[in-house]
Amino acid sequence: MISEIRKEIISNIEKEIIISQLSKNKREDGRGLFDFRDINIIPSPVEKAEGSAFVSLGKTKVLVGVKVSPASPFPDTPNEGIFVVNTEFSPVASPLFELGPPSEYAIEVARVVDRIIRSSEMIKLDELAIIPGELVWMINIDVYALDDNGNLIDASLIGALAALYVGYLPRVEIIDEEKKKIQIVKEEKYPIPLRDMPVSFTFAKIGDILLLDPTRIEENIMDARLTLAINNKGEICSVQKGEGGGFKLEDILLAKDIALKKANDIRKIINDQLVKKPRGEEAWNEIRGLAHGSNKES
Repeated sequence: MISEIRKEIISNIEKEIIISQLSKNKREDGRGLFDFRDINIIPSPVEKAEGSAFVSLGKTKVLVGVKVSPASPFPDTPNEGIFVVNTEFSPVASPLFELGPPSEYAIEVARVVDRIIRSSEMIKLDELAIIPGELVWMINIDVYALDDNGNLIDASLIGALAALYVGYLPRVEIIDEEKKKIQIVKEEKYPIPLRDMPVSFTFAKIGDILLLDPTRIEENIMDARLTLAINNKGEICSVQKGEGGGFKLEDILLAKDIALKKANDIRKIINDQLVKKPRGEEAWNEIRGLAHGSNKES
């Protein structure tokens, strides 16, 4: 059982003002109830990783790195590769995060991202075998929260997608199959085999009001949270409900309709930015610009 997000203390007056504005379809950052904040993706800023991406969702910022290494397969899937999602939410991102082992919220985010990638069958795990039954590629997807201004779930998934799509596998030469002896040729690279790009939509319920992509202050007063993921086929491939409150059937149907309507738009944003944005050292210049406030969204 995952506990609720740790929340800042919000005065009743401030909460009432926010709810009053929401009832008029107004949000503190000027968005409509079902608008995403600006998504900015900078691919491949970390040259030593096999894939990486910096993502800002408004003022929420995450850095995702992908590392690949040979590993023994699981006994029940001997011919399939392995992937693992890890999250690190440190006090750098929010004073509510603490040093030490991952918090329950960080674990929840990692599980949600893992489940979305897994249930959509995004990664072609059967193409990650090096020596079938003996040795496969293991993909580690590490998510680092740099600045939490709400909705780390969607930001983390976008970062994971981007890092995987610019990621690569090195060529492998098998020296001795029986002894599982191989040689990795890092100079020759191949894209990580992928078949899907699932996108997620996180909704908050505040009183009777449903809204998309909650900011930190909206998370502080929300009663419930719902995340829907949509695969390339337009199917719901994952659902996650958080917090103690509930959703009416009409809320869930509305969230489903909005997610299905917006899914291809989010994919286009991700694809366009992966193609057009700089990599490596040039990418860090853009990241520095974002850090100094060039992103005007909250």
